[in-house]
Amino acid sequence: MSIPLTYSLMRYLAAKKSVDDRALNWQVWQRLAAALPRATPEQPLRILEVGAGIGSMVERLLADDVLTYATYTAIDLAPTLLAEARHRLTQWADERGFLVDESCQGQLHVHREGQNITVETEAIEVARFAARDLGRRAWDLLIGQAFLDLIDIPTTLPALCSLVRPGGLLYFPTTFDGDTVFQPESDAEFDRAIETCYHQTIDQRVLDGKPSGDSRAGRRLFAHFRTAGVDVLAAGSSDWVVFAGASGYPEDEAYFLHDIIHTIGTALTGHPHLDAERLGAWVAQRHAQIEQGILVYIAHQLDVLGRAPGHFGEKQGRET
Repeated sequence: MSIPLTYSLMRYLAAKKSVDDRALNWQVWQRLAAALPRATPEQPLRILEVGAGIGSMVERLLADDVLTYATYTAIDLAPTLLAEARHRLTQWADERGFLVDESCQGQLHVHREGQNITVETEAIEVARFAARDLGRRAWDLLIGQAFLDLIDIPTTLPALCSLVRPGGLLYFPTTFDGDTVFQPESDAEFDRAIETCYHQTIDQRVLDGKPSGDSRAGRRLFAHFRTAGVDVLAAGSSDWVVFAGASGYPEDEAYFLHDIIHTIGTALTGHPHLDAERLGAWVAQRHAQIEQGILVYIAHQLDVLGRAPGHFGEKQGRET
């Protein structure tokens, strides 16, 4: 593909699905499936996903039969992403033999023998949602994929924990953890400077007057869980590793890489510690390497699964 002239968050999220599918830690995923309470038509699981984007996670849970009977609430700030999530899920489910019905309230009912999932979406900010729904509903599982590095964890995590029932689960996959690698090396010293400065832009991000980022969120989540009284059940690496094989980059991953380089270049434009001309040359070189199929990208991330306080041991899960 040629270097994109414009960039789309929707296309980026679709392109990174195959990257995430490879990256997710299988051991943590299996522990999640084992720890979930048994679901029945009378007592479906209650699942909340924050920052749900285009709905890739619900597809993944359905495909792996982790979900049988569940009510799945997906929230995100962007209504356009949630509209795409409903569209994609309808098409994805239809192709796999599910029946899909939409209620007058806009809920999707995805079902076939042995599986019945109700998906509801809402465009809303997480803190507002937590304040509104505190005490009204309690979820068995809360999911936030690639989410915690975009927020201020000390203020937001307690609100998220309050939404989970006592003994419920919190699953935070692909949480960024402070390493960004591009190969081949261009100029080792300048590469390190770009990585350092880019991570600083994450750490210094402010939205609506509040801190909104942590480039080492993955490793720090253990301490944040301890403060919140959450027990870590499983954790493991979920690194993004993107490279071209004999047939080039898989799926739409060349676009994914172009988007990553564009994002870094945009974030660092005008940075006082980087020479503008060298930065422009670095960005152009990395785009060219994607076109040549030689750029390798690695981002270190962690998957972490926790149990909220107030549980009565593992007997509530499937492990007995």
